Amino acid sequence: MNPLHERFQEYFAALDRNRQQDRCYICLRTGAEVKLFLGFNEDGLPVDAAEYGIEDITILDGDIMSYRGPRPVCAVCQLNVDMIQALDEGEVLREVLKAMETHREELWPPR
Repeated sequence: MNPLHERFQEYFAALDRNRQQDRCYICLRTGAEVKLFLGFNEDGLPVDAAEYGIEDITILDGDIMSYRGPRPVCAVCQLNVDMIQALDEGEVLREVLKAMETHREELWPPR
């Protein structure tokens, strides 16, 4: 198998695992929404490139969504997790997720 064929296989396998949704499993952004969030148009060219002097920068499709894990994850969510880990807050994130799962009613103000 050539590398391009392997990438397509990873993509379609990830869609199968994610109920045919090409979105980040965590934030539900599409690839185009992730690019826009990062300051790029859907074609990979920067938004307002001339204004910021970044005409030579482009972002490729494969750089914004990971399809190799159990579910697709976008670059924004990966960067957020990287930052949480860099701040040595990984255990706090696990506690937050556990609280969201088991004590949801305690996290929100009463009605």
